[in-house]
Parts: sequence; structure tokens; C-alpha cells
Amino acid sequence: MILENISILNFKNIVSANVNLSPKMNCFLGQNGMGKTNFLDAVYFLSFCKSALNALDSQVISHDKDFFMMEGLYQAENGDKEQIYCGMKRGQKKHFKRNKKEYKRLAEHIGLLPLIMVSPSDVSIIDGGSEERRKMMDIVISQYDHLYMAALINYNKALQQRNVLLKMEEEPDEMLLDIWERQMAEEGEKIFRKREEFVKKFIPVFNDIYSRICCKSEKVSMEYVSHGQRGALLDVIQRDRFKDRAVGYSLHGIHRDDLDLRLGGFPLKREGSQGQTKTFAIAMKLAQFDFLKNTNSHTTPLLLLDDIFDKLDAHRVEQIVKMVAGDDFGQIFITDTNREHLDKIMHHYSSDYKIFEVNEGNIIEKEK
Repeated sequence: MILENISILNFKNIVSANVNLSPKMNCFLGQNGMGKTNFLDAVYFLSFCKSALNALDSQVISHDKDFFMMEGLYQAENGDKEQIYCGMKRGQKKHFKRNKKEYKRLAEHIGLLPLIMVSPSDVSIIDGGSEERRKMMDIVISQYDHLYMAALINYNKALQQRNVLLKMEEEPDEMLLDIWERQMAEEGEKIFRKREEFVKKFIPVFNDIYSRICCKSEKVSMEYVSHGQRGALLDVIQRDRFKDRAVGYSLHGIHRDDLDLRLGGFPLKREGSQGQTKTFAIAMKLAQFDFLKNTNSHTTPLLLLDDIFDKLDAHRVEQIVKMVAGDDFGQIFITDTNREHLDKIMHHYSSDYKIFEVNEGNIIEKEK
């Protein structure tokens, strides 16, 4: 998938922009706070119907403005054009349209424009709680499997309803508890199997990419941990209903799934340096790219690289540069405050590229 042009109005500090893009490499240069990441977030928004950085849609509207709007013109591998529009007035719901036809459900859009974004916040996959690692799995799997997203929505609804019953002062209706527990188990089994299948295929891809970045000097591992591995999920959920009632929420289920990440056999969260942690996170994201490319009807995702070289030694930077400059990647968007990093990439890169300067929300194409 290629993003040929994007128009943006009133999105964060980007008041107005109309950018024609290279089908290969697009470099955005500027100091921190000038709008580079905001531009990438606009591209992300068009793929996922939401911001990567702001929980509330209203937070992306420029200060003192009443609406935001963006429109992207894409070209698919088969040559078909896709026009994607998103707009929202303050205090109203957002509207998403594909080729001028509005979606009834935003979930129908997810996966049409596969995308992987690599950013400094990715270290939360390692440093953060288990919800960050579940979110990583959910984002990837949802882009190629709509049934997974439906199961996730249904599971979370049942979990929420069960938790409401568990918090009640009086004894909850056992029949209602049973209904929600059975839905949790039914949908949870689907989610567990799909996560298990994903991780099994994902691990060798991740190991290969990490090894290439650090030239096989470090040994890393990843293991999926789930209550679904303990037997029939309904039995697991119902086994400690008394304890759940005492704490007021569900202690067992696939909402507790995690990934055990290790470096040299020890927990990465405890043993990894800043550079190793960042390398692990970048390798996970690049592995997601490779996985989606070979899973999602062989559609090449967009790759967004936001200020990824900070806290990495020169050797790792060089290996990542060589990797993304190769033929395995499609259209790439990269931001940096350091022109030298971008020049190094261009030195390895023989294909088409464009360089843009970003200053206070203004995006201007520069001479090469």
C-alpha cells in the first residue's frame, strides 16, 4: 500500500498541510515539538481510526479550532486507488469514509491500510504492564483477522459485565454470572488460539531480526503465557469465583495474558540496558512488519519510524539503517532531529526519496 498524498486541517499543531509523498522513503527533519510526530500520527489515524498518542479524539483538534479533517489518497498493490477521509467537529462523533462512502462500523476499516509505527514509546512494551504486550498482539492480529477483533470485543463486554456483578454488595445472580462466564470462555478460547498461533510464527521472525541488529552477540527469547494453557477456560474462570468475589474483579482469563521477554535467560525488564531494551522493542516492531507483509494478503504495510536512533550505539544504528534501506520494505516515513542520520540512510538508499522540513506545523519539501 502506498500513500500518495495527504491533506490535513487542524490536526494538533498542523493547521494546514498538503503533502505529495515518495512511494519509497520520506524523511521529516526538524527540532522536537515542531510537528514531525504529529504528521506521523495523522498517517496512523487514517489506518486505525484513532491517534497513536491521544486517548480522546477531541484532543487532536488544534487549539481554538472547531474541527479537524484529513484525507489520504492511496494506491494498492494491484493499482486500485483508495480515498480515505476522516473528519470530526468538536463535541460530535468522527466520520470515516472510504471512496466517499461512510463506514457503518469503524472496525470494518482496520486492516485495509496495514501500518507499523516504531517510536520511543515502544519501550513500554518491555517496561510497562502486561496490558502493553497484549495490546501489541491485538494490534497486529486485528489487522489481518476481523474475527479476532469481534471475539475481543465480545470477550471484553462479558468481562465488564461479570466484574459489575462481582462488585455488587449483595450476592450476584449465579445464572447471570454463568452466562457471562460462558461467553468469556467461548470468546476467550478463540482469542487464546489465535494469539498462540501468532506468537509461534512470530518468534523466529523476531529472533532473526534481533540477531541481525546486534550481529548475534546477544541471546533473546519470548514466550506466550496464558490462563488458556491451564485447561478448559471455563473451568479456569469459574475455579476461583470466591476469590474473584472477594477482590471485586476477574482474576483469571485471557485478559491476564502476557509475553515473557528475556535477555540471556533473564527477564529483559530487569537486566536490559536502555540500548538493549530499545533494540528489543524495535526488533519486535520490524518483526510485526514482516509478519503482516506475509499474512495480510501480501499487502506491504506502511512503516513509520519516529526518532528511533536515540540511545542506540553507532553499530546498531548502522544495522537498522541497512535493514530499512533494503528491498524488503515498501513506503517508509522517518523522522529525526539529526540530518546526519538521514544522510546515512540516503547513502545506503538508491531508490526514490523525499526530504521535508517541519517547522511549527508547516511541512515544506526540501531540495535533496
